[in-house]
Amino acid sequence: MTGPVSRVLSSAQLTLLDEHGEQRSAEVGETLYQIGDETYPFIAIIEGEAAVLDGAGQEIARHGASGFLGEINLLSGQTVFVTAVVTQPLRYIAVDREVFRRLLYEDSSLSDLVLSALVERRELLQQRPGIGVEIVGVRDSADTRRLLDFARSQKLPHSWIDPAQSHDGAAPATTGASTDTPLVRLPGGAELRNPSNGELSRALGIGRALAPHEEVDLVIVGGGPAGLGAAVYGASEGLATLIVESTVIGGQAGTSRRIENYLGFPAGISGLELTSRAASQARKFHARIASPYRARVLEPGTGRHVVRLEEGIEVSARAVLLATGAEYRRLPVDGLDRYEGISVFYAAGPLEGQLCAGQRVGVVGGGNSAAQAAIWLTRGGALVTLLHRRADLRETMSQYLVEDLERYGVAVRDRSEIADLHGEGGQLQAVTLADGAKLPLSFLFLFLGAAPCTDWLGDVVARDNDGFILTGPDAGADGLLETSVPGVYAAGDVRAGSIKRCATAVGEGGAVVAFVHEHQEPLVSRHASRAGGLPA
Repeated sequence: MTGPVSRVLSSAQLTLLDEHGEQRSAEVGETLYQIGDETYPFIAIIEGEAAVLDGAGQEIARHGASGFLGEINLLSGQTVFVTAVVTQPLRYIAVDREVFRRLLYEDSSLSDLVLSALVERRELLQQRPGIGVEIVGVRDSADTRRLLDFARSQKLPHSWIDPAQSHDGAAPATTGASTDTPLVRLPGGAELRNPSNGELSRALGIGRALAPHEEVDLVIVGGGPAGLGAAVYGASEGLATLIVESTVIGGQAGTSRRIENYLGFPAGISGLELTSRAASQARKFHARIASPYRARVLEPGTGRHVVRLEEGIEVSARAVLLATGAEYRRLPVDGLDRYEGISVFYAAGPLEGQLCAGQRVGVVGGGNSAAQAAIWLTRGGALVTLLHRRADLRETMSQYLVEDLERYGVAVRDRSEIADLHGEGGQLQAVTLADGAKLPLSFLFLFLGAAPCTDWLGDVVARDNDGFILTGPDAGADGLLETSVPGVYAAGDVRAGSIKRCATAVGEGGAVVAFVHEHQEPLVSRHASRAGGLPA
């Protein structure tokens, strides 16, 4: 097979894997792993061939000598979405998943090759119908939309069936009580009736389940770039570190199709790959990552603070980092919720790209994320118009992206704001602008900035008029990133006055660890003693 998913291992890499794995053989027709399995080893092929199949037995990919099997769930521990079957007599190296993860931490060339391939394979699975989770629910159900949003945010291969719609040319099915609550069919056949995001996550083996009471040195609320940066630096310096994230690890950065201006990646890197690498790096140093867990209450204390999560879980920590980022702003138009998740989206992923090929698409926003989405959709065959409310894009957008919009033929309308949406059954047909112009658009992507995720904090920490967390002198604190509560810090997009850039968020997250050490000497001494450094 050719293409990005067919990368091959070098002889040196095969030798390394052989030293840490076990050579095995398999005959034609044998199954190496199958849909619904909870785990499988990393498989490096020495001789022979294996095919990857979907649930209907259709071939997705085929790998031969020096190739390898697996996708991103090999690292995340998610349920297996595909089946691997031997097509030619096989001799291969099987490496236990945990052993393989350690090898990726230690060998950069192996890590570079495998991680990018696993991420690309997950994106390939997302583009194929009939793979992964099946969500059955009517389109006007809030819980159906919630589950679809969760599946998209987690990059889960999934399909959606609306029982009220015809799928075979027959009359639409009648709706009733059975369609009021969405049903989720898992890989392997198990079913969940209207699960919470947490229940679905745990059923798929995503994330870590927390005990009712956890005690750590540093708890990080939010798993975007700032939170991941703090986790890497905190855990690497010996702090017992826990990230809790309410949606998906990576935050908004993880949804970016390509980040072109991140230091060290001249060819750019996808947000999913960058944040997957960061999460793996945090785990390397034994940081724990738990999602989806939503923080409900922050209770400051003397020496320790408590963060109370949903499901009755409490986390006690010496230091707290608030890195909750911000949520997408919605259009202030009536009836928007009828279109969300159907023809109005807040991120442009592979499934949305497929929907939009050959369609008229509007992208709303004047920032870098809007430009990146418009360019990617255009390259996928969509006819894209970028709508923004300012007179000049250069006020809010990087110059290289302004040039790329022109190069790829994206139409740009200045001083344009949407006043109304038109369509039926959740499918957009046109939009009306504030100046009265009507544009025929089938899909809309909104990149309108974000509001800080801080409502849960109440008045526990000082915030500005827009809800962003005040730090440093503005909060009456000594440390630059410390909030009005000693021992509680803020970093990334949630912090008032922060520069909304991925690299800046990572830097702030790392800097918080230095402040934690500076202001909590007993904590530093205890862990330095454990590591054989400073005396206790």
